[in-house]
Amino acid sequence: MTKILEVRDLNFSWGDNHVLKNLNLDVQKNELVSIIGINGAGKSTLLKCLNRILKPDLGKIRMWDKDLSNFDPLNLSKLISYVPQSIRSNFSMDVFDVVLLGRRPHINWRIAEDDREKVSQTLRYLELEDFAFRKFDRLSGGERQQVIIAKAISQDPDLFLFDEPTSDLDLRNQIEIMKKIRKLVENDSSKSALIAIHDINIAARFSDRILLLHEGEILASGAPNEVLTVENIAQVFGVTCDVQLWNGEYIRVIVEDEIKQTK
Repeated sequence: MTKILEVRDLNFSWGDNHVLKNLNLDVQKNELVSIIGINGAGKSTLLKCLNRILKPDLGKIRMWDKDLSNFDPLNLSKLISYVPQSIRSNFSMDVFDVVLLGRRPHINWRIAEDDREKVSQTLRYLELEDFAFRKFDRLSGGERQQVIIAKAISQDPDLFLFDEPTSDLDLRNQIEIMKKIRKLVENDSSKSALIAIHDINIAARFSDRILLLHEGEILASGAPNEVLTVENIAQVFGVTCDVQLWNGEYIRVIVEDEIKQTK
């Protein structure tokens, strides 16, 4: 397999709080990798370090075997698109134009017809055509989240960084969006995705690999059935559970009860 992203000895701290400790990870081409862990485990911080929103204390990040620190913001945005956990922007513009903002790294002097067509294709792909000329600031939270995902897809990067991309969506749309991301990664010759997510079962269903973050370190990395064990879930989340094979295809985690704390 071809390595798209390589992270070595990554460290990040907020003051005295050592959030990420000597993290090492790789993402291969056409791979969907989910990051799971408790609140405050460093999932969002890791994505922001990869996108250079935050500057690591130590460590190297390479993409396509090139040091990411050597890329200027424009060229970096051609390689990586990022969808944050919360959407603070309140654009008073049509959805089509919001998604078109994702094409900015590729636009020279003026918007080309190819850019508009890429936006149209993306809206069709996510089944958002009916939203195209609605005002973004009049959409619901879930609708806005889908539009921001569309903006990231229209950016046409090699690596998607999604921070809780389904947090504001209803159950049906959670599944549909993950299917679309999965298909996009599988079918494009150069794309991969790294997703921070809370829903263990969605991660198990759609991921090639899962990273389990615990106390600033990667406790486990591997296929869902390798990482999502009863022992690992108890250690990280403090709950008892049962892990089952669902439909003969993917595992499902069923939480039973909180573990009794002992002195």
